[in-house]
Amino acid sequence: MSNTVLFRISSVLWSIWGRVHMLAGVLTVEKVLSGEIALAIGGIADAVDPATLAGDYPAALGAILGQHGFNLLWIGVVTTIGGAFVWKGRRPAVLISALVGGLADVGYFLFMELGGHVKFMPGTLMTLVSASAIILSGIAYYRVRGE
Repeated sequence: MSNTVLFRISSVLWSIWGRVHMLAGVLTVEKVLSGEIALAIGGIADAVDPATLAGDYPAALGAILGQHGFNLLWIGVVTTIGGAFVWKGRRPAVLISALVGGLADVGYFLFMELGGHVKFMPGTLMTLVSASAIILSGIAYYRVRGE
């Protein structure tokens, strides 16, 4: 498979990953701003029984979730923009997308997936999408570097 094809597949994967995370960020912030903390938590930890989330939450938790939603939004924006430049084979974009999207998913994998708090769709699938984007663009990146 050519480097161009690898970069373009990776670009599409980053675009999908980024847009899903932008949406998740907006939805999380929207729930926090409307005072629906349990729904914000349930939207993130979707494998958790919603009945266990009922209750009163301190304002600080809402602030933490709002920050998390904001982070999801900007991480999604950066990887979506990075994905556009990965399409063109821009090596700095490969690194930025992998660092931003990849490191975000490492934390998600360690704390959410290994903790059993999320379902396969969309969480685990998005981790597989980012890992695939990193691997494919990484192969092309090192091939170009070796030329």
